[in-house]
Order: sequence, then structure tokens, then C-alpha cells
Amino acid sequence: MIYFDTSYLVRLYYQDRGAEAVRMLAATDHVASAAHGQAEMMAAFHRKLREGAIRPAAYAALVGQVRAHIDAGAFRWLAQDQEIFFRIRQVYQRLPAVFLRAADAIHLATAAEAGFRIVYSNDAHLLAGAKHFGVEGKNVIGQAP
Repeated sequence: MIYFDTSYLVRLYYQDRGAEAVRMLAATDHVASAAHGQAEMMAAFHRKLREGAIRPAAYAALVGQVRAHIDAGAFRWLAQDQEIFFRIRQVYQRLPAVFLRAADAIHLATAAEAGFRIVYSNDAHLLAGAKHFGVEGKNVIGQAP
């Protein structure tokens, strides 16, 4: 099983730069993510609609496809518990001057607590924060196959 943050989840459905590399990686194993990644993914798609990057009909189809995949069990959504939030508090208490958003910390703590060694992401801030949670941040976008 491999762990994707939201930047990679979005690329499974939307043709952003690097989508093919992310899809090739996803085809190698089952994909897991923090449960809040569902909300972040939908917000990213809605932003594409709001900004005019996709039309309403395409947005509706995209949302339907995501729902069908979720209903079919295509993802393993990892819930957050008190251990995850404890870990986040511990990391922030000793975190040097690193820009780390709360949602990224939730991804990293969730992955670490679930035993993942690698978190796949295209988010520079998440990747920079990964080591503080004891996981490796890895980006396959832009790498030669």
C-alpha cells in the first residue's frame, strides 16, 4: 500500500502536470490517504470549477467518478485519532522555522502512525516537513521513468 497526499489524489482525476507519473505509481499498489484528503480533493476540484478551468458538466462527471471509486473501495481512508493529534502537537513543539500547514501535518502524522515509511506528494511544504514526522517525502513528478 502507498500513501498519497491530496496533491497526488487530485492528479488521479485531473490532468495537472505530472498526472501520468502519479497514475503510473498508483497502478503499482493500493492507495491510502488521510480521511480529510477527501475534503481537500473535492475543494481542489471545486476551485478548478470556480476558476473556470473546468465546466460544470465536467465537474459533475469528475465528482461522480470520485464517488464511484470511493464507494467501490478504491482508497483506504485513514481516520485520525488522539494519537495522531498528539504526534502533531509534539512535532510542532520542536519544529524549527519550517512552513507546515495543519492539513499537511495531518497527512504526515496519519501516514507515520499507520506505519508508512514514504509519503508521496508534490507539495514542497509537506515534503520539507516529512522528516520531522519520521517519514520520507517523495515526489515522482518530473522524474524519468
